[in-house]
Amino acid sequence: ASLIGEFGPKLLGDYGRAMLIYYPTCILYAILAFPLYAYISGGKEGVSRMSKYILTPALTAFATQSSVATLPTNMAACKNIGVPKDVYEIVLPMGATMHMDGSVISSILKISFLFGIFDLEFAGIDTYLMALVVSILSAFVLSGAPGGGLVGEMLIVSLFGFPPEAFPIVATLGFLVDPMATCLNAAGDTIASMMVSRVVEGEKWIEENKEEVLTI
Repeated sequence: ASLIGEFGPKLLGDYGRAMLIYYPTCILYAILAFPLYAYISGGKEGVSRMSKYILTPALTAFATQSSVATLPTNMAACKNIGVPKDVYEIVLPMGATMHMDGSVISSILKISFLFGIFDLEFAGIDTYLMALVVSILSAFVLSGAPGGGLVGEMLIVSLFGFPPEAFPIVATLGFLVDPMATCLNAAGDTIASMMVSRVVEGEKWIEENKEEVLTI
């Protein structure tokens, strides 16, 4: 209520514009990047299997907003795709806390959002590099639990020297973008498992692992 009283409708409009930028960007990234990674991993068959089984982990992550809670469906998807068990049992748990592409994108959005709210110029190579470094750091400190982004948001506010009132502003934005961020994070773990399989098992790994449907 205090924030609305101070910033008024401008803040609500800024949140709306941020959503109009972030969600389409994430969808575009998933449409373009995920099939490319799957093709690099396993050719046309890799793209076909990824497309068939990636939806369940993606929707689970979107609904739960937790990469850890998505692990069972991720493991089932990897098994169905043909990723070796010894690969996905290592990659997926590590990816749940380390692979944060959606969170890095959202961190860039949060930083530029705060620059705009406080009428600061978001320009210059040093500012861009700082934003990239802080985004990666803030993504790595996220936990697998819902709402873990609050720690990353505190890091953004403190490292950029924003005033204390910036935290509730960016925290609200964090809650709005978290479902899609987690969706990219967790679904990307499955793609990462495929890429690791390509490196570890060779280019014919997907042909040597028969598709097996696992229901959970």
